[in-house]
Amino acid sequence: MLSMDSITSNCHLILGGARSGKSRYAEQLAKDSGKVVIYLATAKVKDDEIAKRVARHQQDRPSDWQTVEEAIYLADKLQQWASSERIILVDCLTMWLMNLLSDDSGAGNNQLKTEQQKLLKVLSQLQGEVILVSNEVGMGIIPLGELTRKYVDEAGRLHQSIASIAERVTLITAGLPLSLKKPYI
Repeated sequence: MLSMDSITSNCHLILGGARSGKSRYAEQLAKDSGKVVIYLATAKVKDDEIAKRVARHQQDRPSDWQTVEEAIYLADKLQQWASSERIILVDCLTMWLMNLLSDDSGAGNNQLKTEQQKLLKVLSQLQGEVILVSNEVGMGIIPLGELTRKYVDEAGRLHQSIASIAERVTLITAGLPLSLKKPYI
């Protein structure tokens, strides 16, 4: 497992299943922050269904939010845009992970591990707030295909690593938030 257990970062990991309300919840938190919002989108539009999802997300966002697209080098973009005056909303980590797993450059597992390690390091040192949205995919049946099993395993490891350093972790089910980890007061 990728971990930096002794570090707590100013990030909020929001997990949930498909159509659970996790993006809507994250967007409301970003709005309520009163800060400039940078929406860091990780989707690669490869088919009509994803194009429709992206268009719906774009329509739902306030017009004053700046959208930054990055499918692979997430840590680099977080470093570039982070500041105490901004909040960065990343939607979503599992799409980013799929991009790394299916990258056509041939970089394969090395790039996957490198980018995950870079992300954890950046999150632990980030100046400013970040909200990370991700799909909880490991609560169902065990997938039959090797790539799908690897995806579920990698997502689970990534979530555990980020949760260990995140200040907050929330699980969304049926549009309802369940706080799994919140800051000590």
